[in-house]
Amino acid sequence: MSYRRRIYFTSEQKSEIWDRWQRGESMSSIGRGFDRESSSIYPLLSRTGGIRPPKRKRSRLALTLDERELISRGIAALHSMRSIAQELCRPASTVSREVSRNGGYEKYRAIEAEKQAWVRARRPKFCKLAGNTFLQHAISNKLTIHWSPEQIAGWLKRMYPNKERCQVSHETIYKSLFVQARGVLKKELLQYLRSKRTIRRSIHATQKGSDHGQIKDMISIRERPASVEDRAVPGHWEGDLISGSKNSHIATLVERHTRYVMLVKVPNKETLTVVSALIKHAKKLPTELYQSLTWDRGKELAAHQKFTLATDIDVYFCDPHSPWQRGSNENTNRLLRQYFPKGTDLSVHSQFHLNKIARQLNERPRKTLQFETPAEKFNACVALTG
Repeated sequence: MSYRRRIYFTSEQKSEIWDRWQRGESMSSIGRGFDRESSSIYPLLSRTGGIRPPKRKRSRLALTLDERELISRGIAALHSMRSIAQELCRPASTVSREVSRNGGYEKYRAIEAEKQAWVRARRPKFCKLAGNTFLQHAISNKLTIHWSPEQIAGWLKRMYPNKERCQVSHETIYKSLFVQARGVLKKELLQYLRSKRTIRRSIHATQKGSDHGQIKDMISIRERPASVEDRAVPGHWEGDLISGSKNSHIATLVERHTRYVMLVKVPNKETLTVVSALIKHAKKLPTELYQSLTWDRGKELAAHQKFTLATDIDVYFCDPHSPWQRGSNENTNRLLRQYFPKGTDLSVHSQFHLNKIARQLNERPRKTLQFETPAEKFNACVALTG
């Protein structure tokens, strides 16, 4: 049996791997570029949790390789430490320590001393969370109720605007979770992140979409009033179904202005069933706060005319392969998969439980709302219509 030779990546190759990973390429794709399996790429990326380590920089005060070469030549010429230091314009103590820590007069070699200097300089940077028990407890508590690191960071900044010690970036939280060598946040907290990946993926990583066919007499999103686009006016919703095993589904609705979420239990995907559930739900809201609904091309809304006739709410349909046209709903569906994993039976969840989950989402601060909550924004709209 023949075995493939173990590969050792050079600094240039490692840099290329990180560049491609940050562009959103998969490990399989990166591996093919080096004629290797993805299993050869994973160890390099997982060492720092999929987060690219910062580029190492030499201190402006450190000795350079050229200076070490001069020291080596001075030693060979039997010059004194003081004369070598004068030639370098360095203190004699700097040259003396350099020689002593690298073998002394007899064994000093510039190249080896340079290598050892880089090894000694590889000290972990002090993490802001280390020793800050307030931040550790605050972050842990919010993660356990499914707040994202970005939401936590924004909330801390909003609550403690003048206390830098009580603030932290979401990148620091991610690094403390994925790079366990830091030992600040417990690894068990990873289970509360929306994604169950073991390493962090690039924001540019692709996702697949789907096409649901044609619907009779549908009105294109291109005919939707321009006033809906800028989200300045409340009352315009985006909707979709998320699916589970055993033909189980949940209707998800997101209000564009406030990002307020509502979940509707539906027995199946039949258009009359879905439309009837949406009609019943629509009648619970003030008419001023439900003026239009934008859906994808799923045939569960083929009876959209019946919905419009019963509610006087216009329905618009997205273009094919254009999920970003209802981006708020797409993002919400991704968040909901934390509660409703793919392949699970969604029919076991009662409407009461769906309302509880929607309330939890609505009480999270949102970056796009300057870290106010959807519930705060939506309630303010309700008060204005009352």
